[in-house]
Amino acid sequence: MVTIYHGGSDIITKPEIRVPNRTLDFGAGFYLTSSREQAENWVRRRFGNTEEAKRGYVNHYSFLISEASKTLRIKVFDSANDEWLDFVMTNRKERNYSHDYDVVVGPVANDRVYTAFALYESGTIGHDTLIQELKTYRLVDQYLFHTSAALEFLEFIDVTEIDL
Repeated sequence: MVTIYHGGSDIITKPEIRVPNRTLDFGAGFYLTSSREQAENWVRRRFGNTEEAKRGYVNHYSFLISEASKTLRIKVFDSANDEWLDFVMTNRKERNYSHDYDVVVGPVANDRVYTAFALYESGTIGHDTLIQELKTYRLVDQYLFHTSAALEFLEFIDVTEIDL
């Protein structure tokens, strides 16, 4: 069992697959991280300067990964390597791209590395240079639950309220 977190503006006891209004690293679904600090920071960055939210939430879940791996297609990227970069870029560039994994786990290409990704996308730096640059960052992980079958292995534990 792994404890993972989802930061947002709501308490979510029953996660659902969400189709984003923009392209994301691993595609559509329900995103979490094993870093509680990352989830809290995301809530503060996303909602801290808005009038609509006075508080945010970090939802805590247990993921029965050993059980899930018996029946689900789970893709784990251990690092920001060539395969991960190609997967992220495909998801970011192709709006309707869909893969056949139930769960994807790997580094998050967050705002801190946005400049490096922008340089890569513009052709200013190459694939190898971007990978080398990413190795200098401490990248936290993200879990994407891409299918409703995957959500069956996610159990709500608790929630922490975050004052904004």
